[in-house]
Amino acid sequence: MSIHVHSWVKVKPLFFLYLVSCMTAISAQPAPRIPSEQPKLIIGIVVEQMRSDYIQRFWDKFGEGGFKRLINEGTYFQNAAYKHFFTQTAVGYATIYTGAMPASHGIVANQWFDRVVNKQQNAVDDETMTTIGGSFTAGQFSPRNLMASTIGDEIKLSNMRQSKVFGISLNPVSAILPAGHIADGAFWLDNESGVWVSSSYYMKNLPQWLNEENKKKLADIYLARTWEPSFPVEQYTKCLTDANPYETGIEGRFVFPYNLPEIAKGKSINSRYQLLAQTPFGNTLTKDMAIATIINENLGKDEFTDLLTVSFVATENIGNAFGTMSIELEDAFLKLDRELEHFLTFLDDFAGKQNTLIFLTSNHGAAQTIGYLAESKVPVGAFNTNSAVSLLRSYLNALHGSGDWIKAYHEQQLYLNFELIENSKLKIEDFQNTVAQFMIQFTGVSNTITANALQTHQFTDGFRGMMQNSYFPRRSGDVFINLYPGWVEKSANAASHNSAYIYDTQVPLIWYGWKVKRDKITIPTDITSIAPTIANFLNISPPNASTGNIITELTGN
Repeated sequence: MSIHVHSWVKVKPLFFLYLVSCMTAISAQPAPRIPSEQPKLIIGIVVEQMRSDYIQRFWDKFGEGGFKRLINEGTYFQNAAYKHFFTQTAVGYATIYTGAMPASHGIVANQWFDRVVNKQQNAVDDETMTTIGGSFTAGQFSPRNLMASTIGDEIKLSNMRQSKVFGISLNPVSAILPAGHIADGAFWLDNESGVWVSSSYYMKNLPQWLNEENKKKLADIYLARTWEPSFPVEQYTKCLTDANPYETGIEGRFVFPYNLPEIAKGKSINSRYQLLAQTPFGNTLTKDMAIATIINENLGKDEFTDLLTVSFVATENIGNAFGTMSIELEDAFLKLDRELEHFLTFLDDFAGKQNTLIFLTSNHGAAQTIGYLAESKVPVGAFNTNSAVSLLRSYLNALHGSGDWIKAYHEQQLYLNFELIENSKLKIEDFQNTVAQFMIQFTGVSNTITANALQTHQFTDGFRGMMQNSYFPRRSGDVFINLYPGWVEKSANAASHNSAYIYDTQVPLIWYGWKVKRDKITIPTDITSIAPTIANFLNISPPNASTGNIITELTGN
């Protein structure tokens, strides 16, 4: 017995050390990252004018932590698209965040003719508002023209406004429409002062943290830089040459490098900060502001789900200036890829992937540069709007007498002079048909449709169905014009968009983070499905005009 006790006494310290080492090893293991019951932070990322094929085209040069991480660790919808006709910036944003068609949310275009006040109306212009934090006109905007609630509105309404909602972008349109009506704030860059500002619609004063952020003068820091390509230009093998005849460039410059201080010398003091939105530095500044907002507003840190919308606008401006096949455009996406990597790494540390739900999409695609397509013997062209409308006016004068029969033309929509037509004892629907039949004779015009036809017939599919999805009687034109595929309105831009063809309507859609599995989905997915799917995740009402279906591939329902 004594021998047995003696043996146990000798062994016991060793056994104790073994237990301690095991417990230490167990405690050193990272705590399991279990997703919260609902996402604590939702981030909507919109990359403007991102064609769906850019993912594969730029894939080999992407790093592992940006677009590739989102796709490899998330659910990638490869066939997501819009089903409305006019694929414009404001229209896309309103559709994403309301889950509704323009026929319901009312943002039919970037601008339209307002018959009540007899003038042009931009989507978010509001002269009754004042600027908070910047120059006089920089903040005269609001979401009042948006006729439907957004997913951010519904999140705040669901819990007596305990959730926080913010919209961030260089541009007021892409900050305000995603943020919605009840947001805590929407912030954009004042092109005159280079600081982040807002509208009196949202607040009386900028938050103190934003005043401090503005003192850093980050816009000036980025405006002092030179845009150099990420790789030697000869390695951009899926692009046209750096010097090609299809680019309009930045202030007449269309070859690397782009020395911003030098270019800024030719700009007005009131607009020199617009240069940032024409370079990748604009996207960097937007990401910086997104991070500052998350930290200072402590987003995702309590029991109420918060929403941040982040809209990257530089890709659209660069695409417009240099075209879809340019080295500049590819380089902009490669640099954005690195910004996304930094942003995702930050979110890992601040909120945790398991608590953060991200979706990334675009507001529309883009047509290929018509000069490049023409050189490749693809049938394309530029529709000369001014010439066509001028001939139409002459024709109507000859037919009905001299008069201002056409009130306005805005991006493939004609607005007629109702008062003159009625005073001339003419029927509006007959006049619309006359105009539609005349316009269809022009080279490049595929078909036309009248407002009367859209009001009296039900179109369920095809281009007419998409036109009907875009028709809002008080704001839409009297005649819609559809151009041939590949055709665009004549402009100074190297690339354009505003059609129902697949290159304009199909965009990426990636979901990542909270409870999102790794998957690739090829079935057609409507962009109106984003908002109601988020509502389903949160067990709240979808936006009030939403017509989108819940994405069951994400919910498992």
